[in-house]
Amino acid sequence: MYAVIFTSKLSADTDRYAETTERMLELCSEQPGFVSAESVRDPDGRGMTVCRWTSLEAIRAWAEHPEHLAAQQEGRTRFYEEFDTTICEIL
Repeated sequence: MYAVIFTSKLSADTDRYAETTERMLELCSEQPGFVSAESVRDPDGRGMTVCRWTSLEAIRAWAEHPEHLAAQQEGRTRFYEEFDTTICEIL
């Protein structure tokens, strides 16, 4: 099993952020290999999402999903001041 750990700091432009996040969680939970997702965010806008997947292939397929690619671009240009993604194997 693998975990994708996404950390971020929200920018001031969060219009439609909640809707986008909700849609991405809904969509990724329908993907083959998805196991679970948990998210937290503090009052200052720092957050973390941990998604568990059965394989690296499943993670790659999610990363390349067309709707997810569009959301990633919007995140880079609008939603986040900073972000980082780490992939870990769960032993």
